[in-house]
Amino acid sequence: MERKNFLRSLLIGAVSTPAVINACKKSSAADETVGVTTTPTGGSSASNCVVAPTETEGPFPTKAPASYVRSDITDGQTGYKLTAKITIGNSNNNCSALAGAIVDIWHCDAEGNYSEYGGTSMQSTNYQSVHFLRGRQTTDTNGLVTFTSIFPGWYSGRATHIHVHVYNASGKSLKVTQIAFPEGSGTAVALVNGYKKGLSGYTYNKNDNVFSDDTSGIEIATVTGNTTSGFELKIQLSVPA
Repeated sequence: MERKNFLRSLLIGAVSTPAVINACKKSSAADETVGVTTTPTGGSSASNCVVAPTETEGPFPTKAPASYVRSDITDGQTGYKLTAKITIGNSNNNCSALAGAIVDIWHCDAEGNYSEYGGTSMQSTNYQSVHFLRGRQTTDTNGLVTFTSIFPGWYSGRATHIHVHVYNASGKSLKVTQIAFPEGSGTAVALVNGYKKGLSGYTYNKNDNVFSDDTSGIEIATVTGNTTSGFELKIQLSVPA
């Protein structure tokens, strides 16, 4: 699958959204897939093993991820509860569960802002001194990590997403990628409706500069639940370990 090599800069007018999205780094086709078919959750089966695509860390990666070893990353942020269950597989071993892998995640708040940044043209709201919606966990024997968070908001130019960085137990980087959300009538994205912002001006996956070339949907998680009891996200991300 041919992957794009760049992400054009986006000039954002809203004061609470990033002004520029950094260049998008894509992996080669050989690095991304093993086998010929994919599953809708980006996972794997006995006859199929799909490597998670390499994506950009974006302009707001966690500055000191080892300082935030925790499963609940909410940090007082308001929004609909999201439980994220991410399974890491080893693509060098038929996508079998990868125990002991280190998994960092981070995403924006309900308004589309990131912690640890701000006060600049990229994000005018200043959150440099706080660390919400960022965390690190180590996979169990089933390759699973579970995070408690809130459903991410959105900002201009991007679809709803979560950033993921996977390392081996020794701290070697194995994969930087992103998780997309299902869209359309009845989906969590539609139910959340962009919180107070609504979805006017929202960028859908098919037009997103990171996800638009994911024609098989391997970056899209399975998301269930509702605004009353919260949502649950599940995805398998297989990496070369």
